[in-house]
Amino acid sequence: MSAPATEAVRTVPRITGLSSRLLTVPLRRHWGAEAPENHVIVTEIQTDDGGAGHGFSWTPTIGPQAVKALLEYDIAPFVTGLPAQPEAVWDALWKRLHEAGGGGLTTIAMAGVDLGLWDLQARQAETTVAGLIGLRQESAEVYGSGVNLHYTLDELVAQAERWVAAGHRAVKIKVGKPDLREDYERVQAVRSVLGPHRKLMIDANQRWDLPTTFRALDVLSEFGLEWLEEPIRADDLWAYRRLRKHSPVPIALGENLHTIYRFRDFIEAEAVDIIQPNIIRVGGITPFRRIVELARTNSIRVMPHLLPELSGQLALTLAEPTLVEDVEEASFEQLGILDGPSPVRFRDSRVALTGQPGLGFRFRDGL
Repeated sequence: MSAPATEAVRTVPRITGLSSRLLTVPLRRHWGAEAPENHVIVTEIQTDDGGAGHGFSWTPTIGPQAVKALLEYDIAPFVTGLPAQPEAVWDALWKRLHEAGGGGLTTIAMAGVDLGLWDLQARQAETTVAGLIGLRQESAEVYGSGVNLHYTLDELVAQAERWVAAGHRAVKIKVGKPDLREDYERVQAVRSVLGPHRKLMIDANQRWDLPTTFRALDVLSEFGLEWLEEPIRADDLWAYRRLRKHSPVPIALGENLHTIYRFRDFIEAEAVDIIQPNIIRVGGITPFRRIVELARTNSIRVMPHLLPELSGQLALTLAEPTLVEDVEEASFEQLGILDGPSPVRFRDSRVALTGQPGLGFRFRDGL
């Protein structure tokens, strides 16, 4: 009896074009004088079978025009003609751009391509990107976050009260005032609002050196902190190694690490307890998944950084439950830049998919 005929191998479509446009949107609750707005570089990939994939790059302050220039002048000509396969394109493109830097503006720009290719692939499979990767969680817990160091104490307390009213079981605030006594007063006030059972995290955004960090921990650790985030300049591996060795509070970092190699360095140096890759800054979904597996094999917790409508989708594909960061009134939907429904739904301090195909992002024209 003859073997059944095999199906013809499906031809992978090839990229025929990449376009981009820059959106600059004012924040509803500005992140201080240095960050009153966010920048989204919207991307669209076209393929020779008539397909289209939609993605974006993002930066809150530095380099949106540089990212768009990289996409237009260096990335679009290179990816045109390549098979529309996210991992293969990512590796080839990273090698191509490495002369301009292994991470930073290069990987931020690359994310616009990678997200577009994942969106395209999921749409072709008639599913969501999370469904294509493999859903492991139906929903993920969301924590309230605020860029609030410039808030008065009363404003900070009011924000904490809103988080409690919204049902958040975990929140994060900024620290790093010139006088440590003011940080103490602010953390104490927020802990009083939260009570003893909710999680409280603090983020110093690289404002301290090592001695200052130890002094801060001496007075702030009494508040039962879930983690201390990025207290020292992110480049200083030596300082983080010393800090984690002696810190009574878990150390979290990663929003300013841009490659799997830097994450590997910090993990192997035993300098971090929790990693926080920003999906855009590391270059998209492809490198994010690789970094997650690196962390998993080393028993390091993963907490994606910012962009809850994107991070929330990827959180549902992780083997271990995670916390998704939601900065107050800063989601794309709340900023009014989406043209259509959001790909995720926030309810009862949890995030779940709404079932939009692909990544589910469409951005308004004319902004």
